[in-house]
Amino acid sequence: MNTWALRATCLILATAAPVLAEEADHDKAAGEAAGIVEMTAEEQRAAGVVVDRVERRSLGETIRVPGNVGINMYRSSRVTPRITAQVVARHVILGESVRAGQRMVTLSSVAMAEAQGELIVANREWERARSLGSESVSERRYTEARVARQLALARVLAYGMTEAHAHALMNSADADKASGVFVLLAPQAGTVLQDNFIAGELIEPGRVLFDISDESVMWVEARPIAVGTPDIHTGMSARVSPDGINWIHGTVVQRYHRVDETTRTHGVRIEVDNPDDELHERQFVEVEIVTGSGEPVLAVPNAAVTMIDDTPTVFKIEAGHEFHAESIVAGATVGDWTVVSAGLQAGDEIAVAGVFHLKSLLLKSSLGGGHAH
Repeated sequence: MNTWALRATCLILATAAPVLAEEADHDKAAGEAAGIVEMTAEEQRAAGVVVDRVERRSLGETIRVPGNVGINMYRSSRVTPRITAQVVARHVILGESVRAGQRMVTLSSVAMAEAQGELIVANREWERARSLGSESVSERRYTEARVARQLALARVLAYGMTEAHAHALMNSADADKASGVFVLLAPQAGTVLQDNFIAGELIEPGRVLFDISDESVMWVEARPIAVGTPDIHTGMSARVSPDGINWIHGTVVQRYHRVDETTRTHGVRIEVDNPDDELHERQFVEVEIVTGSGEPVLAVPNAAVTMIDDTPTVFKIEAGHEFHAESIVAGATVGDWTVVSAGLQAGDEIAVAGVFHLKSLLLKSSLGGGHAH
């Protein structure tokens, strides 16, 4: 082949290549516009697309009712004074996380000052009697001194003084330290949910100074449950949602036996782990309780179903890299699953994650964006 012929051939090939490439892209775009998205295995992994096999499965029969979040009373406590006292200083604030034994509030009380003074005197008498021994003093005096010291110690502890501070007071034997000042400690670890008082305020016995609760596990009160509802018992699976979209799993821990006389309904208590602090006291939520298992049905995860042209659609994979948009007849939604009445068969493989990405590619191509990865 001469030089001029070679140049002509190269020119023809260079001109045809873009045309052929354009035709190939057009064919792919046409395929996507027809409801097909092509993605290699690597592209699927990068986009978070996950494929799973469609199966028949037994879905739990559920009931859905409103619920109200409350603190777990078994993981909560209150800090209250046992005697009339004045607030000297607070050491924690509302919403603060505290540990067991942490200083909460310093109080001052006349009754505590008297009890502290009696403890110092009683301890001195006991130390004197003990040093002399029961052989040198009468048995009665020895016993009375010991009992008086124990009673004085029990009194300051009952008033709210810590055992460590009480023993420090006895060891010091300093009457000037019988000031009536004492500190209330946190009885447990948790979050401060209430602290309705101010410094200098006179507090009566039993007044709640702090509410503390461990909010890592919450209670949800679900009601109303009709009397004729299938048996609900402790240990049953349940889940709650603050927004109807995101669900948190829980367990039925109690079914109330008392029935509301007006509505003929009762309530159910559900325990829910709350490590991410998603649930808060007095928050309204939706509750689903699994009451039993039905006959096996063809079902797909809710996340696999998307709406295209107002029709429930899934992406079925074929040839390992083609995702076909298949319309389905969707039945009931049971928990995280959607029953499929038509459009799929057991054994079909569909995308169960990354569906939004597939839908975006399909819509992009249908709008003339061409093939997209």
